[in-house]
Amino acid sequence: MSESATRRFDSVERLRTAHERLEALRSEVADHGEDDVETVAETYRSAHRLLDRYVDAATGTGDFKSYVEFRGEFATLVEDLPDELPRREAFEDALEAVDKRRLDQSDFDRAREALARAENLVDLLDDRDDARETYREARIDARDRLDAIDERTDELERLLELGDADLDAPVEELREPIEAYDEAVREAFREYRETASARELLEFVERTRAFPLVDLPRPSEDLLEYVRESPDGEEPIPALLEYTDYSRSKLEHYAADADALKRSVATERTYLERLDAEPLTVGWPPPERGVLRWRVVELRKVVDRFAPEDAIAKLRDVRALAADAERYERLRDAAVATHRLDAEDRDRLASGDVGDELDALREERAALEAALEELPEP
Repeated sequence: MSESATRRFDSVERLRTAHERLEALRSEVADHGEDDVETVAETYRSAHRLLDRYVDAATGTGDFKSYVEFRGEFATLVEDLPDELPRREAFEDALEAVDKRRLDQSDFDRAREALARAENLVDLLDDRDDARETYREARIDARDRLDAIDERTDELERLLELGDADLDAPVEELREPIEAYDEAVREAFREYRETASARELLEFVERTRAFPLVDLPRPSEDLLEYVRESPDGEEPIPALLEYTDYSRSKLEHYAADADALKRSVATERTYLERLDAEPLTVGWPPPERGVLRWRVVELRKVVDRFAPEDAIAKLRDVRALAADAERYERLRDAAVATHRLDAEDRDRLASGDVGDELDALREERAALEAALEELPEP
C-alpha cells in the first residue's frame, strides 16, 4: 500500500521544529546569562527546601533553635546573591516575608508567592533541557526513518522489477520438476521419520550442521544425549511421542526408563512433532540461480542418506534447471512475479503509483539527509 501523503516529510519537519525550539530557548537563556539563570534556579530550589524543612519547626509554638537556624540560613542564601542577579527582588521579598520575630504559616505562604516570580527562569532551564532531549529524539527518529525509507525503497524497486517480468513465460518448466522433487523428499522423510530410530534420525539431523544451506532445526543437547544413551532411543520418534501420553504405570511396560522418557521427550514434543522435510525442499517460487545450484549440492549430500534413488534423480532434474542462466532467471522472475503480485500491486504498477511513491521517498530521503547534515548534534 502507498504511504499516506501526510506521512511524508514528517520526520524532517519534527527535526527542524525541535532544533528551532532548542535554539530559541538557548538564546533566551543566553540573554539572561546562563550562569545567572542557573544561580536563580539553584537558589529557588534551595529556598523552597528551607521553607519545606522549617515550616513546622520554626512557626507557631515550634522551638526557638529551629527558628534561628531557618532565619540565618535563609538570610545567608539571599544576601550572598550577586546584586545584578535577575529576579533578585523575588528572593529579597521572600526573605522580607520571613524576617519577623514570630512566624506562622501565612509568612511561609507569602515567601513562596514571592519566589514564584522567579519560576519563569527556573522553568526556562527545564524547558531547554526538555527541548534538548526532544531534539536528540528527533534525530534518532530521523535516522530510523531513513532506515524505513531504505527498506521501503528496496521493496518498491523489487516491485518494479517484478512488474517487468514476462507473466506469460512457461513457468511450469520450473514448477513441475521442483514440485516433483519436493513431494518425493517429503514422502521419503515421512517414511524415514516413522521407521528409523530416534537415535539414528536425530544423529542425521545433527550432522546437517555441516551444510549451512540445509536449515533443519537442531535437537537440543539434552534430547540428543537422551536418545544416544537410553535404550529407548532405539524407538522411532512417533512411538516415543505416543509413549509420553501413557500413564507412568503403563509406560513402565514399554520404556526402559519411564521417568527419563517423560522428562526428555515430553518437553521436546513441539520440536519432534514439527520436525519434517520442509527444510529439505526447494519451495516455490525457487531461489536465485546461484543459491539453487549450491543448495542442490548440499541437499544431495543430505538427502542421499535416507531418500530412494528416484528422489535423488528428481533432485538432479532440479539442478539441471539452472544450466541455462538467462532462461532460468527469466522464468524465475515470472514465477516470483506471479506468486507475489496481487491485483492491487498490478493496479498500482499500471497506474504509476509505485513509481510516484518511490520518487517521493527518494525526495524525502534527500531532505532528511540534508537536515541531519545541516543541523548540529544537540
